Amino acid sequence: MYRTFLRNIYANKEISEKAIRSSGLDWTLVYPTMLTKGPAKGTYLAGERLPMRGIPTISRADVADFLYKAARSPEWIHRDAVITD
Repeated sequence: MYRTFLRNIYANKEISEKAIRSSGLDWTLVYPTMLTKGPAKGTYLAGERLPMRGIPTISRADVADFLYKAARSPEWIHRDAVITD
């Protein structure tokens, strides 16, 4: 059921990611785990691939912190980032 329901969403995701990657711009694609409304912890994991168990989460505040730092550093240009607590 979910596969059918999400098929168009994932098709659009692939198209948009391909457009971003081939744009010639500096880009970073960020994939946070389940978002929470909690306060920033200030410590989170970021990597192109991360081992995860259970239901990983990250606060919106920590995502904002990562986005701010990634925008001001060349470290994540032309890379995907998975982020989680």
